Amino acid sequence: MNEDAKYVPTKYDSVFWIDVERIQPNPYQPRREFSEEGLTSLAESIRQYGVLQPLVVSRTDVEKPEGGLESLYELIAGERRLRASKLAGLKQVPVVIRHGDSNLTKLELAIIENLQREDLNAIDRAKALKKLIEEFGISHAECAAKIGKSREYVSNSLRLLSLPEHMQNAVVNKEISEGHARALLALNDKPEELETLFKEIVLKKLPVRAVERIARSISQERVRSYHRKTPEMVEIEKSLTETLGTRVIIETNAEGGRLLIDFFSPEDLSVLADALAARTANAQNASAQEQHTPEEASDTQGAEAEIDPIIPAAPDEPFDDEMYSVTNFTV
Repeated sequence: MNEDAKYVPTKYDSVFWIDVERIQPNPYQPRREFSEEGLTSLAESIRQYGVLQPLVVSRTDVEKPEGGLESLYELIAGERRLRASKLAGLKQVPVVIRHGDSNLTKLELAIIENLQREDLNAIDRAKALKKLIEEFGISHAECAAKIGKSREYVSNSLRLLSLPEHMQNAVVNKEISEGHARALLALNDKPEELETLFKEIVLKKLPVRAVERIARSISQERVRSYHRKTPEMVEIEKSLTETLGTRVIIETNAEGGRLLIDFFSPEDLSVLADALAARTANAQNASAQEQHTPEEASDTQGAEAEIDPIIPAAPDEPFDDEMYSVTNFTV
């Protein structure tokens, strides 16, 4: 089986021309996405130059209801060429017929044929590798040997399948690249941060290097300083992130700490500077109002004092010594 899996068509194989309608798709085809633009381009090339590389098929002879035998063909390798040939309007395509292959061999050939193509997206490639390993019960190293890659290449590809489904779909739909996906793996154990960073990639079109730096910073920050943050610091960090619309990280140390604000272009920096200036101005205005309130109260009390002055006491009348004299007393 292993020798069969390494088989590729050569110039010494017999080539047959088969009607495209008699070739059935490969049920083990690992590729799930076929670019319409790519198929159209390939179809145009086939119109001009024909199919340059034969397809690989298996043949099965079955008895027809009315009697006699009919040959059925099942595609092993070359589905893009078959689809493009149909788009180009070809009635027949060149094929090499393989005999005696088991279903597992067909699966292995189909997977390896696709894995050797550079345009297979990272998620379909990872799923194909997983299927190859599970169906044949082989190790990562053995799988790597079959496709001519390193064991690390296989293991890292399989790790992509641990991302949430919608992030895998984003890779398939080319919303994010394989490099973005690999950087996101560093936050697999932090679902909230993972989702936030994923949204930033999609909305802001962050480069891979920036994503790697952010993911590394988050991982290191959690290990190094998160436990030293007070709840108030965490709230401030969250508030700044929401206000500025970008990631803000507070790092603490024995002397104090530092505030890290991410930006990705000069325009981002200008927007952040304006937002910080507006926030500072608002804070200063609020502080000035608080300080002005006691002064106003004091002025009001002073005004009331002027309106209602204290009335002074009446002056004492002079004391008359003769009022109580005996000489002035009569009966």
